[in-house]
Amino acid sequence: MTGHRSIRETEKAVQAKLGDTPIQHVQMVAVANIYRAAAAVRQHFENSVLRGAELTWTSFVVLWVVWIWGETETRHVAEEAGISKGTLTGVARTLQRRGLLERNSHPTDGRLALLRLTEDGERLMAEVFPAFNAEEVFVADRLTDDECRTLADLLRKIVTQTEENGEERRLALLDGAEPRPRRSGRRPSRD
Repeated sequence: MTGHRSIRETEKAVQAKLGDTPIQHVQMVAVANIYRAAAAVRQHFENSVLRGAELTWTSFVVLWVVWIWGETETRHVAEEAGISKGTLTGVARTLQRRGLLERNSHPTDGRLALLRLTEDGERLMAEVFPAFNAEEVFVADRLTDDECRTLADLLRKIVTQTEENGEERRLALLDGAEPRPRRSGRRPSRD
């Protein structure tokens, strides 16, 4: 069976698969729905408002971070955007070629680079963001204003828990060792 499955179908399949497995179902569903919601929103935005501006979700987030914070070190842009520095390099190059972003050397540390929007980048964000916000309103249309505030507060608690306690938890799970480098999922070939 292939194709998109609804959230109800997925929840039913997970329940059937896990049955009485001793796990915390409520927390699992909460986190799984955060992921599903984020993926659905991202796909909707990329296929609607961002498509016309020829932006991916990631490129929009990079522009947003620099638009909000002004000229910023690349490492901080990557962190704020939730992407690796390597991913940022590729996204920034594409945005530079389009004339939306500039990369400059740091004035006191030549090892660091700064990103800032060009006039065209500023103009694009000023044009795209109202349409982006209209889609935020569309996506949250089934929620009341109070429910939106409650949802934002609850998600903020999850972010805060992870920011404040995540590193300690990771170290405990890894017995104090540093995490191994991320892999793409591909294994080296055995010739």
